[in-house]
Amino acid sequence: MPEEKNIRVFEHERLTKSSESKFTDKIFGQLEKYHGIKGTPYFSLIYKGVKFNQYVGVIQVGDTTIEVLPKTDKSTENKSTWRRVLIQILRVTSGIEASATSESNLRLRSNSIFDLYIELFIKECEKITHQGLVKKYRKVQENQTALKGRLHLPGQIRDNIIHKERFHVEYSKYDQNHLINQVLRKTLSVLTRIPIRLDLRSRVRRQLLYFEDIGDCAIYEQIFNNIHLNRKTDRYSKALVIARLILLNYHPDISRGANHVLALMFDMNQLWERFITKIIRKDLSDRYQVKAQNKMAFWQSGNISRGLKPDILLIPKDGSDKKIVIDTKWKTPKNQTPSDQDLRQIFAYNKLFGSRKGILLYPGNKPPLSGNYTTEGYEGCSSEFVNLIDSSGHLKHVFDFSFMLERSKVT
Repeated sequence: MPEEKNIRVFEHERLTKSSESKFTDKIFGQLEKYHGIKGTPYFSLIYKGVKFNQYVGVIQVGDTTIEVLPKTDKSTENKSTWRRVLIQILRVTSGIEASATSESNLRLRSNSIFDLYIELFIKECEKITHQGLVKKYRKVQENQTALKGRLHLPGQIRDNIIHKERFHVEYSKYDQNHLINQVLRKTLSVLTRIPIRLDLRSRVRRQLLYFEDIGDCAIYEQIFNNIHLNRKTDRYSKALVIARLILLNYHPDISRGANHVLALMFDMNQLWERFITKIIRKDLSDRYQVKAQNKMAFWQSGNISRGLKPDILLIPKDGSDKKIVIDTKWKTPKNQTPSDQDLRQIFAYNKLFGSRKGILLYPGNKPPLSGNYTTEGYEGCSSEFVNLIDSSGHLKHVFDFSFMLERSKVT
């Protein structure tokens, strides 16, 4: 994709025609339609432009790509650096560090954040079709000249009141034309309508040949909640996750037919939490049991209860009671001091989960700050910072949490 059709902005930034010449009235009009009456969490509308929220990723408008990049503070303004870091974080959190997409290819492609997920979806489809599409039983109702299965009385009365020689029947059919395969086919069809790399487009068309006998389906959020995988269909799980991401964020341009909108956006707060959880599990699993989003009730009234769930709970494997609570925050605290709300949050976690120490984990390269609560137990809370970028401007490959845990050690 040519560079002139690529727009890069940071999260929480404004994008208007005055700030970016490539942001045309046509692009704004399509984003305005995408926003619609119900709105979208990805951005809000402003006068002749949009203001992005805490979501990062890619919004494809026709043949123009808008990349929304993360940024911790004003110290690192290089968009190429943050674009590269975001791609690497997405690869880690998606479990595709060993993807066939090479680093050199990622550097060459202007829309590689978008291509990253498209390629992963195609790879999952290729695995599925190589093993063969799963068959399932499905209910079929149709008009026939012979009785097969059971007679469907409402349909018989409606359609065959005159044609006595016909039967409106209902029976079970065992084939590949079921909802799960229909969702994959729908996703592949969408990918043929939007600009993607030529090699990926060729692979999409080859995959569609395996779905020629698969029907279409209407897409809405509830349809994904109705899909239940079992031992036979569990290999579809990764493809369905990406299919959901693509289909629920696709807005076709009905009037003009050439300016479809597809958003692949991720909440940076959740992305930061998943990234930290993954590297902590990798780094500390030999010493701690790492629990993510471990919920516990703190208030109850009859059948009504309210709970708290810290991002990460570290439970020592040596049997001691020196638990550590970690709450990730994708922001830079003012004057490097945690807010009252964040401190109260850790205080509640310490009390509820029996932890003596809590950590507020922020991105950045700032000195830590440690303190204790003025309570009888003298529980503590420290603010720690994780520097994501190495000296070469890439995502760091090694993170050492030993010093952080030593500072948070229970005394």
